[in-house]
Amino acid sequence: MDDTRIILSAKDIPHAWYNLASDLPQPIPPHRHPMTGQPVTPDDMKPIFPDALIMQEVSTERWIEIPGPVREKLAIWRPTPLVRAIQLERHLKTPARIYYKNEGVSPPGSHKPNTAIAQAYYNKQAGIKRIATETGAGQWGSSLAFACDLFGLECKVYMVRVSYEQKPYRRSLMQLWGATCVASPSKDTNAGRAILAKDPNTTGSLGIAISEAVEDAATHDNTNYSLGSVLNHVCMQQSVIGLEVKKQLALAEETPDIMIGCAGGGSNLAGLIFPFVKDTLDGHGPKLIAVEPSACPSLTRGKYAYDFGDTAGMAPLAAMFTLGHSFVPAGIHAGGLRYHGMAPSVSLLHKLKVLDAVAVHQNAAFEAGVMFARTEGICPAPETNHAIRVAIDEAIKCRETRQEKCIVFNFSGHGHFDLGAYDNYLTGKLEDFELPQANIDNALKELPANAPAL
Repeated sequence: MDDTRIILSAKDIPHAWYNLASDLPQPIPPHRHPMTGQPVTPDDMKPIFPDALIMQEVSTERWIEIPGPVREKLAIWRPTPLVRAIQLERHLKTPARIYYKNEGVSPPGSHKPNTAIAQAYYNKQAGIKRIATETGAGQWGSSLAFACDLFGLECKVYMVRVSYEQKPYRRSLMQLWGATCVASPSKDTNAGRAILAKDPNTTGSLGIAISEAVEDAATHDNTNYSLGSVLNHVCMQQSVIGLEVKKQLALAEETPDIMIGCAGGGSNLAGLIFPFVKDTLDGHGPKLIAVEPSACPSLTRGKYAYDFGDTAGMAPLAAMFTLGHSFVPAGIHAGGLRYHGMAPSVSLLHKLKVLDAVAVHQNAAFEAGVMFARTEGICPAPETNHAIRVAIDEAIKCRETRQEKCIVFNFSGHGHFDLGAYDNYLTGKLEDFELPQANIDNALKELPANAPAL
């Protein structure tokens, strides 16, 4: 440890994932079958998931051992640094101490390979040859491509069309690691063809891409489906982030007052905050904040209800804050935050008022990202800019109140493949999208009728 960087060694990589379900005051409502509305059984999930991940999805055990081969692959870049943003603090003239967990140092450049490595391993162990998935901005698609390459699996990625066009080098990275990447909706699936017939110019959505990937997996015997966020086992596998942060803050003799993560499906936020939630539930933990885009505000403007995880209604119903599975968000550059719903575990925390939520426009987010780049020197991903925005806002509050709070946020990924978005911001071409309430109301009218009220 020095004045700004807290570094752990490979032996400090956690040996077990932390499962939030063990400490919640009430259980996460079960997933429900998309056709019958009845609780999903492990057998229902076997066509697209390996048994090990199914068991993790429904487990309430506090600790799940991380297999040795997974820890070995995680050690390629983990543990990641916890960095004190001293230059940003000085620029803001704040008495707050700001720390960020730098998940951008992974080979794909984000937090996503934490779960991609685990999912690829378990599929390999189950004898699966090929994995199909979706991706928004490409962080998840490139991470799964990387993980599949490490374990010798084929990978097919359905990338949301607007991001496929905005971020060509993300798909180049997927192809570099041997994956096949197509724009979604595509002509490769029935779901994609049906949506293109209805709207040939659609920008696509994560819900649509999920429909395509699930269909791909369900119609190929050698293929499973892999999801980069939302599901319980994904959020649990990201807990390595917060578990490392706990060790690093102890080394710095710090106790966090505020913890912040951007939120689309909820995985990087969950990874940071879940190991701290019990302290907050017990009344002595940090304030927890989720930051989402104003153009896709599931927590701040959505409804807590059972909804499909995808647009076509093929995925299980999940209890979550949702804007409606047919909702297609505007083409903001934070493609990883353009999902209509939120992880059931994260949604329950918000419902229980354990987790606060804030929505910000993309110009305000990019303003924060530029400030961070010009003080700390790292170019953040558009998604990460949302967390930085609120970290800056909280630090400014500390300046005004003269409170010396410890603020920790998750730097979920770098923005080296997002420079076109920064060009738009720096030249005044970046647009803030106002979301009419009617758009949300219309999508919520299509919530499934065969699920119980929450």
